Amino acid sequence: MKRLYLFAALALVACGSGNKKPMETPKDHLVHTLFSYAESGKIAYGHQDDLFYGHTWKVEDWENDALERSDVKDVTGRYPMILGCDLGGIELGADKNLDGIPFGLMRKAVLKQVERGGMVTFSWHPRNPLTGGDAWDISSTEVVKSVLPGGEKHAEFMLWLQRAADFIESIGPDVPIIFRPWHENLGSWFWWGGKLCSDQEYKELFRATWLYFTKERGLTNLLWCYSPNGPIPPEVYMSRYPGDEFVDILGTDIYEYVGDGSVEEAGVRFQNQVKNMLSTLVALGDEHKKLICLSETGLEGIPDLKWWTGSLAPSIQDFPISYVLTWRNAWDQPGHFYAAWDGYEGAADMKAFSELDNIVFLP
Repeated sequence: MKRLYLFAALALVACGSGNKKPMETPKDHLVHTLFSYAESGKIAYGHQDDLFYGHTWKVEDWENDALERSDVKDVTGRYPMILGCDLGGIELGADKNLDGIPFGLMRKAVLKQVERGGMVTFSWHPRNPLTGGDAWDISSTEVVKSVLPGGEKHAEFMLWLQRAADFIESIGPDVPIIFRPWHENLGSWFWWGGKLCSDQEYKELFRATWLYFTKERGLTNLLWCYSPNGPIPPEVYMSRYPGDEFVDILGTDIYEYVGDGSVEEAGVRFQNQVKNMLSTLVALGDEHKKLICLSETGLEGIPDLKWWTGSLAPSIQDFPISYVLTWRNAWDQPGHFYAAWDGYEGAADMKAFSELDNIVFLP
């Protein structure tokens, strides 16, 4: 399934439209790195909030903390290649995000991650600007319409974009960031979701965000990831696609759920779903000349002690995805973790996953 001819062509585009000039921007460099992973069969591993807290700990005095703690490092001996962060709360001018992470700590961690040779991705769960609720407040189908030009919340929404852009700008232009706004847009659990706005309204929301960040603020260090929830058919996946100009990476969020069945049944179901969805992304990536990734995944509480090598690795190993990211290990919710931690009985399996030849952690 490797797309060697396409990767070679796109690497040249990323490096300067087919000429032999050196890469000129941080974004070019990150694009080249991610394409090289996919071309060589490598997959970078990421973990959400990895340096901020873990299963039994959190950073307290962030200004003086060296940010050396990591559940992933405790188990594997290495940091994840990608640090996931979330901007939720920045829109309100808050000093902490929706999970209580000081934005000063986030900035420091991003710079530390890049200093170590790693990469960073940002998601964003903004509040509901129309109702005042959180991102999961789906009590109104008018929210997206209200923030678009002519809507009653448009001016407020532009202030929200300004605050988010201000924070990203404060990190510095030399730090490339994979930016993944308005994700899981075909489910209906966020105010920008499938039943909460029209396809056209969603496209306008994504494009308006891109235009402000890129054209008005000059934040050209961002790689934009479009990441609907999966698994879904190709035509459904593309139903809200904002256009090639506005997207650099095609992603998807797919989680494993055990439900009333066994962990073995859940694992088989998960593998089939991921493989079907990644097959779709391979075809779409070829057609639209885009990177692809598994932008969020995991099994909450990891009741399957062989999940890493028995479910995740087989699901992704034959696909040219550039990275995979598992969700966070909440310090204040004992059962809410998606990566192994020191003391978890299945930790050895995650370590085995980290030692696979095609999985990339920080050295």
